Amino acid sequence: MRYSDADHRLLASWAADCAEHVLERFERDCPDDPRPREAIAAARAWVRGELPMVEARAAAFAAHAAARTASDATAVAAARAAGHAAATAHVASHAPHAARYARKAAGAAAEMDWQRESLPEHLHAVLAA
Repeated sequence: MRYSDADHRLLASWAADCAEHVLERFERDCPDDPRPREAIAAARAWVRGELPMVEARAAAFAAHAAARTASDATAVAAARAAGHAAATAHVASHAPHAARYARKAAGAAAEMDWQRESLPEHLHAVLAA
């Protein structure tokens, strides 16, 4: 589908919001890796007209590379959400992928939270096994 420039930018902004909502899942697993955060910032800078599409796209590739370094599935999904958010500057059809990966990150994290809350505190080590 072809989008107007305004809608393309709106989709990129929304994708960045989706990715930012779950970013802490990546940062918890890889606290010293700024690439997904930088990808979200690149998407937002592109929306404001402050960054060329090719630079936002490069940030997308970097976020996907960061995803390959994460050990936790929710962290991988969060980094991929950020990558797709930045890639939306290139092609608007990346926006739903950003949202899908964000849901994947949030869903897995929500499940872990529920499991942790369902166990007495002295048994929480079971979750790490």
